[in-house]
Amino acid sequence: MCEPLIRNHQFNFIKKQAGILEHALKTNADPKVLESVRYSSESKIYELFPDATDNQKQMLETIFKLKAAEDFQKHLKALEPHLMEFPPISAKQILKLFPKNKKLKLPDLSAIDYRYVTYLSWIDIATNKLFIVYHLNGQFVGVEGKYTPTNKKGFCFLCNRYEELALFTAISKKRPAHTTPDYYKAVGNYLCMNGQECNKNLTDVASLEKFIDTVIG
Repeated sequence: MCEPLIRNHQFNFIKKQAGILEHALKTNADPKVLESVRYSSESKIYELFPDATDNQKQMLETIFKLKAAEDFQKHLKALEPHLMEFPPISAKQILKLFPKNKKLKLPDLSAIDYRYVTYLSWIDIATNKLFIVYHLNGQFVGVEGKYTPTNKKGFCFLCNRYEELALFTAISKKRPAHTTPDYYKAVGNYLCMNGQECNKNLTDVASLEKFIDTVIG
């Protein structure tokens, strides 16, 4: 049985680095350039998994030893059994994260492939709200906010890819000292309209975790 090791965003990062090396091979890059690309990619992957065992490191570095561009997809596929799924979560657990939304409509949790999920998200059309669920420091956290399509493309603040965007605006629960009772602060960012595609592109969770901290602390 394969030991889960690779989170979704890490797998996306590996694919991105593999794509850079694959492109270098296809374009017949100078051997010195090619070796530099290999070294850079391997170093970045090791930084993602500082506690990996020798066997795990060997598994991760295999793809960066490839000599033929056509072998990359096969070896990426071989990493999939090592993907770490998004932690199991029930509808009841999600509802507890959003107690003020008594008639919250949830996505079909049974239809989701949790291997390729960094964060759960869905839109409630009736309320024009976007809901995000993330697993942080051993527990689930939920963020909700207004969802406004922009009808234009731009760079998503989460995955940094050029996609169709929506403005996601949430009310921060963090209150500075000595504020008035009616104090509130809205926190907004542009993110992918398609959360599933965003999860496929996400290579770093720093922006997501920073946003969550800004909203809920």
